[in-house]
Amino acid sequence: MHMAKNNQMEQIDIHSDNSVVSRIMISESVDALKECIDSYAHVFAIMDAELARRCPAAAEVGHVLNERKIPGMLLEASEKNKVMDTVVQVCTWLMEQGADRDAFILAVGGGVTTDIVGFAASIYKRGVRYASVPTTLLAQVDACVGGKNGVNFMGYKNMLGTITQPEFTFVCPEFLASLPKRDFLSGAAEMVKAFIIEDKGHYERAVMFLKGYSASEDTGSYLKDKRVELQYLVSAAVKVKAGIVSRDCYERCERRLLNLGHTFAHAVETLAFQQGYDISHGEAVSIGMIMAAELAEQRSITDPLVGEAFGKCLSRKLEDDFFECGFRICSPFGIKSMAEVMTRDKKAYDGKICFILPCDIGNVMMLYLSVDEVVELLS
Repeated sequence: MHMAKNNQMEQIDIHSDNSVVSRIMISESVDALKECIDSYAHVFAIMDAELARRCPAAAEVGHVLNERKIPGMLLEASEKNKVMDTVVQVCTWLMEQGADRDAFILAVGGGVTTDIVGFAASIYKRGVRYASVPTTLLAQVDACVGGKNGVNFMGYKNMLGTITQPEFTFVCPEFLASLPKRDFLSGAAEMVKAFIIEDKGHYERAVMFLKGYSASEDTGSYLKDKRVELQYLVSAAVKVKAGIVSRDCYERCERRLLNLGHTFAHAVETLAFQQGYDISHGEAVSIGMIMAAELAEQRSITDPLVGEAFGKCLSRKLEDDFFECGFRICSPFGIKSMAEVMTRDKKAYDGKICFILPCDIGNVMMLYLSVDEVVELLS
């Protein structure tokens, strides 16, 4: 993994077979996006419609695109719309705009938008180049790093998709100032997940940042004096994922570590979607990580004190199922109701699922278990 400073942008490279296959460009200013797209002749932009309505930084992106007279499409991004029909809508729009094999597609929005657009780019005319401008914390530290693009199918999370690396991912903290607290914390769960996998002192630093954030009134007021710290933590989380992806681009082995908490999380998300519960991906991941810690304790992979310390490091409980830093940790669904969904998990191999379990902060391991074994251990 290469890291360089270039015109005030930090560059983190993803490698495959000693070649750079994707770049993450981190900048303090949205205006730096001009430099990133300058060399592409035929750019087509697709932006989350809600983002365009509420985010001042998105308006700055609009100015950059308008200067180049880049055609744009607004996308109604939601889990409900994260399906093949929407991918087809994007491809139809590209055809109508006359996009050819030399087209360069720019996705601007959260993980739903970048997943849909990345998937569309990977199949349109057998694949065209694309890049992502993630505008949520979850997308910046996780969804837009590594080239996974997926849509939901038959009510199951991300069951159809590709691994296609973007030319670049443009990460800027300016987008995060307008995020609702719930959305910010959803991304923070994925950021903390990265540091549970690979610590280097960032885990406690992230928790301290989040404790202060949870006590603040809103995201914008807290980040006013904390953008440098947030950019540091985002960069650190991206480096964890970029390093793992560089060593295992197609999830043959090590990249599976990034699924910490996700088998449980996807079951929670699927049931929530089917039953009308309002649970975000990050909230499901925080629930899933706690369940993974409980499973690790039951298998004696980690000392019970480690799991307890994990919780205490996130701080004491305030009310019901929330810690001081704001993470939701209790599933509204029992393990038996989650079991059937987990059997359809896309990470299942020969009747068993690769669970990623925390041994300690900064140390996780893979363990293949059947769903029946997990139900017995957590019941």
